[in-house]
Amino acid sequence: MDEFGKPWFAPKRFGYGAGLPIATAGWVFLSAHFLLIGLGLLFLHGVARWAWLATIILVALPIYAAKTRGGWRWRWGGED
Repeated sequence: MDEFGKPWFAPKRFGYGAGLPIATAGWVFLSAHFLLIGLGLLFLHGVARWAWLATIILVALPIYAAKTRGGWRWRWGGED
């Protein structure tokens, strides 16, 4: 099973970005992302917390964009 070559997320129907995961690897990635955010919120304080959140979010964005079917672009609700 080669999920790493296939898209992990569906595109949003309206707007810009990724929708829900459509593959197991997408659910695993999303869960790990939430877990890392939660751990940072739980254990870090002050500037370290904000630096952790910014880093985790900014590192994940290109992965979400690359693994979204059709990439990230503005959509108006039509069919792809």
